[in-house]
Amino acid sequence: MTLTGKQKRFLRARANRLRPVFQVGKNGLTATFIRQIDESLERNELIKINLLQNTTVSAKEVATDLTTALPKLVVAQIIGHVLVLYRPAEKEKYQRISAQVAAL
Repeated sequence: MTLTGKQKRFLRARANRLRPVFQVGKNGLTATFIRQIDESLERNELIKINLLQNTTVSAKEVATDLTTALPKLVVAQIIGHVLVLYRPAEKEKYQRISAQVAAL
């Protein structure tokens, strides 16, 4: 899934008020961690992930691992140790942001 610049700007603006939901630590990405991110994206569509200082992986490595593990995932922004992730929800009752993104 590819987004236009206008859509990415909209997502970054919405994510500005969000706090990181998940933190990647020294264990890196595990299957359980990826499943939790998947479930959170289904309910929220837009989340932030923070990388702790003791992690051995970089933000770009986490982004590539997550995009390969989760279909339709888009990394809207990477700033330092913070990633903003977006994926449209499958269920209609959770599609709050994706309807606005599609309208842009």
